[in-house]
Amino acid sequence: MAQEDPDKQLLHLVFGGELKSVNSTEFRDLNALDIVGVFPNFASAKAAWKSKAQQTVDNAHMRYFVVHLHRLLDPEATGDKA
Repeated sequence: MAQEDPDKQLLHLVFGGELKSVNSTEFRDLNALDIVGVFPNFASAKAAWKSKAQQTVDNAHMRYFVVHLHRLLDPEATGDKA
């Protein structure tokens, strides 16, 4: 397996909001989504996700997600199929 370049930019989006149900990923209010930011690698995105998740731990309906934007931008490079 080929080594991945540690300096390669792999964009990740971190966002969250309040869900309609704890058993779904449908948001209660799309206008109230919290866009935390876009990060250059998974490690920094995970740190931002963890921080936001810990801040909202008392609200069971609040969820934050990490989206692998680099997979959407270049699915061939990651082996994902479009």
